[in-house]
Amino acid sequence: MKLEDTGERIIPDEMKPSNLMLLEHMARYQFAFPYVKGRVLDLACGSGYGSVMAAKQSKRKITSMTAVDFSQEAITYARGRYHHPMISYECHNAVDRMLPKKLGMFDCILSFETYEHIVEEDAFLENLYQMLKPGGTLVISTPFGEGRGKPSSEPFHIHQITKDEFTSLFDRYAYGEKTFYYQSGVLVEPLREGMNYQFGIAVCQKGEEQ
Repeated sequence: MKLEDTGERIIPDEMKPSNLMLLEHMARYQFAFPYVKGRVLDLACGSGYGSVMAAKQSKRKITSMTAVDFSQEAITYARGRYHHPMISYECHNAVDRMLPKKLGMFDCILSFETYEHIVEEDAFLENLYQMLKPGGTLVISTPFGEGRGKPSSEPFHIHQITKDEFTSLFDRYAYGEKTFYYQSGVLVEPLREGMNYQFGIAVCQKGEEQ
């Protein structure tokens, strides 16, 4: 089965191993490996390649993984191409207010390159917080751009926020600890002056008492 390439999807079978977009996406999953444990959610899993990467790498640390995407076509492809006994691929809307009741809570949530596609960003961020167990970790990324409400050169993006807007996204939520990393190509690191970063990655840990 083939999956339609929308220009945004990462489909490793149809890309050269040296493709920079593929390598950037794989780098984000690899960065997240140390946080992947317990019951895991990969929200906006796309073709499923990253979900299976994380499940294989962390098979001794996870109890299960739920990989979710809005596209039924992507979920059908993922089930066939990236089957793994610990992964359940499911089709859901990330801004569905009932999503926490449908899916439950998770020890780790991954969501890469999702935020910039979503109009109802408050519903999305609230769902992430509600689905994260106390003591759990959220790892989320988004590309940088001109700012909220400003046009992006990417046709599938609602907007691309600035570095400052990114770090303030999580202020309204009682995460116990928030650490921010930045990505240029495959390099992921803490903020370093003089670097031109294309992506931000936040690691948010929910307090044990929440």
